[in-house]
Amino acid sequence: MANLTPTMARSFLQVAATEEVAPPLRVVQIEGLVVLKIIKHCKEFSPSLVTGQLLGLDVGSVLEITNCFPFPIREEDEEIEADGANYQLEMMRCLREVNVDNNTVGWYQSMLFGCFQTVELIETFMNYQENIKRCVCIIYDPSRANQGALALKALKLSDSFMDLYRNNNFTGEKLREKNLSWVDIFEEIPIKVSNSALISAFMTELEADTPVTQCDYDRLQLSTSPYLERNVEFLIECMDDLSGEQQKFQYHYRNLSRQQAQQQAWLQKRRSENMTRKAAGEEPLPEEDPSNAIFKPIPEPSRLGSFLITNQMSNYCNQINGYVTDLKDWLISYPVVMPPLLES
Repeated sequence: MANLTPTMARSFLQVAATEEVAPPLRVVQIEGLVVLKIIKHCKEFSPSLVTGQLLGLDVGSVLEITNCFPFPIREEDEEIEADGANYQLEMMRCLREVNVDNNTVGWYQSMLFGCFQTVELIETFMNYQENIKRCVCIIYDPSRANQGALALKALKLSDSFMDLYRNNNFTGEKLREKNLSWVDIFEEIPIKVSNSALISAFMTELEADTPVTQCDYDRLQLSTSPYLERNVEFLIECMDDLSGEQQKFQYHYRNLSRQQAQQQAWLQKRRSENMTRKAAGEEPLPEEDPSNAIFKPIPEPSRLGSFLITNQMSNYCNQINGYVTDLKDWLISYPVVMPPLLES
């Protein structure tokens, strides 16, 4: 037993450390009942923003979401943190008593016209990451349901962005070092909707009993004005916000160039004084004075705000482009009946 191979001689801690390395998250598998719950909750309270808890299992590279429950909407004067924690614990205790999955895997929230890139969402992700290594946020936009689209996204923060956010260092030098741009903040995980065998069999029976003979367009709003106008309005607001962020950087660089000019003028004056002192046989003075205000570094503004605004602008542009493309395809495929020509 003394002549053990290197593989057999590994300690238990080494084996445990090796097993802790989980594969990257590839797919979010969500049950159809959970999707219906999320849609119902978000649509009932629209245009107000709502949120809820996601429950399920983390199995390899697949995150299974098997259940969810909504968070109550509170007034501003209520104790949000204490009541919210007690509500979550009570709900999870009730689910555990009836043998339902009660492992937290993330949360869901509604959005309006694709607006979700906020600092609050990032802070919520960081709070979840302290206890749950792999969590996701399901984003649902009820405003796009009127156009016949299921606007459901599964998002997570990238690892490189989380490292920068923990250090609170979003300077240009650090971003170039990490090779991080505005598209690297969020990662969208593919969603796979699954149903049990009984539900699939029941849906098959329903399809056989009630065949669809024609498309029902009455439930859809074919008017382009509300959706496109709102997206364009939000896009213009984002452009104004981005212009404000750029003005902050311009002001910073103006102050930086002004400080450098003051440092050069002070340095030339000090060198001339040192030449006079050397001629008089005195010791020269130091050429840098840390106590002087002109030598204190000017902090660079954070680039997180401009990154989020640029990401949001890209989302608005994609939504407008996708909706206009779908509308163009629908107009091309729609049969046009020409009126008969009148004989003279």
